Amino acid sequence: MGREAIQAFVGALHGVGASRGVFITTSAFTSGAREYVKAVPSRVILIDGARLVGLMIKYRVGVQVKQSYDIVELDEDFFE
Repeated sequence: MGREAIQAFVGALHGVGASRGVFITTSAFTSGAREYVKAVPSRVILIDGARLVGLMIKYRVGVQVKQSYDIVELDEDFFE
């Protein structure tokens, strides 16, 4: 996703009087898009595909647990 798309999004935010927004894509953002977001006074959060997947897993949205593992640690007090 390039700077032009983010500029259009920020313009749309201003058009409705909003000062912040979230732009989500399943692809990635260019460095120009990221730099532009840092430079504008509006607060815009960019969520790319990798971050979106991480959030989906973290909050269990649109995913199913297929298998889980127990991680154990030795109880040293037991052996004293």
